[in-house]
Parts: sequence; structure tokens; C-alpha cells
Amino acid sequence: MILGAQFFTLREFCKTLEGLDESLKKVADMGFTVVQLSGVCAYEAEWVAEKCKEYGLKVAITHFDYNKIINDTEATIEFHKKMDCKYIGLGCGPGMLTKYEAYLTQIPEAMDKIAAAGLKFSYHNHDMEFSRYEKTGKLYIDDMCDRFPVDKLGITLDTYWVQAGGGDPAQWIEKLKGRTHCIHFKDMIGILKTDEEGKVQRGHRIAPIGEGNMNYDRIIEACLKTDVEYGFVELDDCNGEDPFACMKRSYDFLSSRYGLK
Repeated sequence: MILGAQFFTLREFCKTLEGLDESLKKVADMGFTVVQLSGVCAYEAEWVAEKCKEYGLKVAITHFDYNKIINDTEATIEFHKKMDCKYIGLGCGPGMLTKYEAYLTQIPEAMDKIAAAGLKFSYHNHDMEFSRYEKTGKLYIDDMCDRFPVDKLGITLDTYWVQAGGGDPAQWIEKLKGRTHCIHFKDMIGILKTDEEGKVQRGHRIAPIGEGNMNYDRIIEACLKTDVEYGFVELDDCNGEDPFACMKRSYDFLSSRYGLK
């Protein structure tokens, strides 16, 4: 498994091509050799391919515009091929499941075209996919996987959001073997906060990997056992800290403890 940098973490620094260029160089200097492009400025595939070659990086997966995936699939495929990027990712938000039935009818044709081109569509989960779809009584993630075969639907499994949804990340990595070519790594730590009425509320927040309490020994063991290709450091919220520093600490932890690069 190769460690990668998920650029959604660095999105505030990548609002221009100049910022994206600088950020690509910085993650390469940290030791990363693979990236996922998500939440960054508009870019041309040829420009990214040239910059990645310069810095010794590879784009393994994107988060791509859903409308482009379903309505302009051929151009989406060609765009990814220009970057030598195998995985076309969909980074879904909380509103996705309100449109779940439309998604089920819209995505199959695009999946078929993507698979025929030798690429793979990959869906990114949050905690909401671990709630139940009332029409079938299944968890949304199970319902989705039951409908679409392994060669058409990949899951970019986000370990933090699995745990937030009540699941065991390592167990789900093992359960989804064959679909989880790309994984998102982040850590979770419990917090206490006081609301406006003075009541103490429990919660959790994202932390750099190794600084929370998720069971990364089991998570990494499951990834290696199921032949996960890429594990991406993705820190959605660095809670006021420098995202580059948080990514570097995460990389150093995973590298020193598990020998990952």
C-alpha cells in the first residue's frame, strides 16, 4: 500500500494554479509520491501531468464533478487518462442520499463506460451511508454494493466516517475487499464542549493520524491483508493548525510505525 496526500486537506492553499503547484511540491518534499485531487481550483489534465512528473508524483484518484461523470462520461474518461489516473472518484456530501434513487438510475451507464475504458468509478462514503435505506432495510452502503458489481463500483472507504457511523473500519475494509482500492485515513478524538445554555456536550473531531484513538494497528493490518493500493491522508478540518504540518505528522506516524511510504 502506497501513502498518498488527499488535497481536500489543502484546499485553502489550492485556489489558484500557483497555489496548487506550490502544494504539490510541498507534499512531494514530505515524502508523498501519490495524490488525490479534490477541492482544488480548475486545472488542465496536461498541466497536472507535467507538474506531477516534475515532482515525482502520481494522481491516483480524483473527486470529480458528478454532472460531468454522468453527462459527459467520455470526456471525463479522457481527462483522467491524460493524467494516467485510474480511479474516477465521487466525493458525496450529506445531500446525496436525498437523491439516492436518482443516483441509482443515473450512474450505471457511466459506470459501464468507465469500466469499459479500463478505469474505475469509486464512491466516497461519510457516516450517512451507515444509516438504513427504508425501502430495503439495508445500510445504504450495503444496498449500493448489492446493486453494483465489484468491477463497476469501488468504494473510497473513509475510516473516520465509518467509525462515526457506528462501524468498525477494519471490519469494513475486510468486508469490502475488492472494492476498496483507495482508503482515506484520518484519526478521531473525543471532545467535550459547553453549549450556550452551559450544558456539556459530547462529540468528536478529526485529528492527525496517531493523535486520536482509532485502532490503526487493525486498520493497517486489514488494508495490507486486502491488498488496498493507496491510503490517503485526508484531514477535512485541522482545527486551526497548519494543514501541511498535520499532514506531515500523519505521514511520519504511518511511515515510522508501519513502514509505509
